Amino acid sequence: MSITTERKKELVTKYGEAETDTGSTSVQIAILSERIRNLTEHLRVHQKDFATRRGLLKIIGQRRRLQNYLHKHSPEVYAELIKDLQLRR
Repeated sequence: MSITTERKKELVTKYGEAETDTGSTSVQIAILSERIRNLTEHLRVHQKDFATRRGLLKIIGQRRRLQNYLHKHSPEVYAELIKDLQLRR
C-alpha cells in the first residue's frame, strides 16, 4: 500500500525543482496522489477495511488543501500539475 522509495524519487525528480526537493507543493500533491491510487486499489479488494478507508479520506483532504494552496499562489503550475496527474479538479 505504501509508496516505494524508487517511485518517490521518480516523482521528486519529475515534479520537484531539485533532486532533493521533497517539500514543494507539487511534489507533495504527486506523492499523495500515488498513495491515493495505491489505497484505492487496496480497497477494491478489501471492501470492509474501514480503517484504511478513513486514512484514505484523510489523505484526500490533505491533497485537496494543498491543491487549493497551489491554485491560489500559482494557477499556471496548478493547471499543469492537474493535467499531468490526470486529476478531475
